[in-house]
Amino acid sequence: MEKNEAARDEWPQLMALAQSGDSQAYTRLLKALVPVIRSLARKQIADEVLVEDVIQDVLLTVHRVRHTYDPGAPFLPWLMAIANARAVDALRKRGRHQQREVVSEADIPLLATSMEAPSHDELAMLLNQLPARQREVVEHVHLREMTLAETATQQNLTVAAVKSLLHRALSNLRRLGAHHGRS
Repeated sequence: MEKNEAARDEWPQLMALAQSGDSQAYTRLLKALVPVIRSLARKQIADEVLVEDVIQDVLLTVHRVRHTYDPGAPFLPWLMAIANARAVDALRKRGRHQQREVVSEADIPLLATSMEAPSHDELAMLLNQLPARQREVVEHVHLREMTLAETATQQNLTVAAVKSLLHRALSNLRRLGAHHGRS
């Protein structure tokens, strides 16, 4: 433990040397930072592959902004700010790329008062009562299992417009399903 603490005490000096062009000091510093960055990233991210990506991103960021570090200031808070920002960025990026917005069960219309699912004909009849754009969006997202982005591209709309149409369609289906269930 004392060895690690001593190493952390050296970080400001190592960074100052690195800022003045000492590549050996910079290499020592970066090697010492990897386990700390890994620990910081693991506190926010469970996926080990993403943790390793964050480590690389933090190291690149440290390299890019090393001139901003003040050797008279504590090093760890500076590093933690970078690591936290890169971890949040990675999680946001992963969320955008993996995101498939699926409407929750609460958003599925109650199409009948019984516990049975509507028949194919009943579903077709309800969908046909929707305006064309709303029906097409529901068909793309729920029946063909397309993402909102794919649906937007297919329909020449924005993702926001698809969300709006989908929301209106589901509201209409709830209303139509409630009336249908009373018949």
